[in-house]
Amino acid sequence: MIRYGPNKTLVNLAFRLSLPVIRAGKRWSSRPILKWIINPFFAYPYNEVTAIPIQVRVDAPESAAVPLRVLMAVIGRASEIFVLDRCICRHSLRCTEKPADIGCMAFGRAIRRIHPSHGRRVSREEAVAHARRAGAAGLIASVAHTWIDPVAFGMPDFRHLMFVCFCDDCCCIYRTDMRRRGPNLDRAFRRLPGISVAVDPTACTGCGLCAEACFVGAARVEGGTVSIGDDCRGCGRCVETCPTGALRLDLEDEETLVRRMLERIEAVADIG
Repeated sequence: MIRYGPNKTLVNLAFRLSLPVIRAGKRWSSRPILKWIINPFFAYPYNEVTAIPIQVRVDAPESAAVPLRVLMAVIGRASEIFVLDRCICRHSLRCTEKPADIGCMAFGRAIRRIHPSHGRRVSREEAVAHARRAGAAGLIASVAHTWIDPVAFGMPDFRHLMFVCFCDDCCCIYRTDMRRRGPNLDRAFRRLPGISVAVDPTACTGCGLCAEACFVGAARVEGGTVSIGDDCRGCGRCVETCPTGALRLDLEDEETLVRRMLERIEAVADIG
């Protein structure tokens, strides 16, 4: 029996070769006829992504660390953790905007199949420190259960696997090419219930920077003021971008957020 999946060199090569196909699939997933061919590849439960905005500073002191503590609860649930020593997306695309040496984390017993060349197994404390570093670098935590990960790393035990990717807006395979998404791709990237973006119309200048930053096109300037639509995924990038502080991230109580995040994970994977 082969102990490990493909090494770093092979996974990086596979990523580079498959990226044009993945991007084309995302862009064409809303087109007539083609969407019925493409959308099964994005169907639940084989594609499930939820953003946790660990990069956003929330005004209320008691709430400032809540998104990070939600991620810490996910880390605390994991029985085994593996940290990749670099982000495959940013490294392969030679990203200059965000650090490539902050890689994904993988949770659950399926990580035993990840080739050691990709990184190392870590303690929960080390995983939290890694997440803090990602948040300080302005990266968004994306809790992901997608078929592309076990295929890439050679891990057939998909039920005992969950990834947390630390995503940017220029290179990330999850966040790019999402404005013209098809129905299953739309459903695959879900907002965490209990997180929402609110607008202060008296502070909004209608500059449109938040609309440019929104990866799903949920922020729109109408009549000189931005509005946040139902498509919002709660990643907080618009809040981070706003130069006048007109946008804020509203959070439910921490216990509710943690419970809903863990329920979402447990519906598709057992990482404990």
